[in-house]
Amino acid sequence: ELDSVTLQFLNLGGHATFDGPVRTVRCFRDNALVKATLSTPGNGAVLVVGGGGSLASALVGDLIGASAVGQGWAGVIVHGAVRDREQLAGLPLGLKALGTNPRTSAKLGVGEVDVPVTIDGVEFRPGAHVWADADGILVER
Repeated sequence: ELDSVTLQFLNLGGHATFDGPVRTVRCFRDNALVKATLSTPGNGAVLVVGGGGSLASALVGDLIGASAVGQGWAGVIVHGAVRDREQLAGLPLGLKALGTNPRTSAKLGVGEVDVPVTIDGVEFRPGAHVWADADGILVER
């Protein structure tokens, strides 16, 4: 069975269609754990970032996106903002986010990695499979 996220995300990466096993980071306006996680081998996984829906600062930018590509991540879903929109669009990476903001986030490492993350009432569990395309996001229950 699948759950569908009804919240409307923007497609901001070079790949509009992507899928893979879920990895997660839960953080709020602090991207240190996002950066650290995307700098490790992704093996085709999709990082789901539970950013609380905040558009006040970016959790992913062009350097973090390029690192994700180099480490073999299939995509990133950010329940929050990203920056460097034009550069991210040129990367061979799936990337969905709520919007953009040029403001950088804190770098304190506050948050949790590989814990269940809920976005729009839909739970993303580490290891579940997620599919994303131009129409939206589906995840296994």
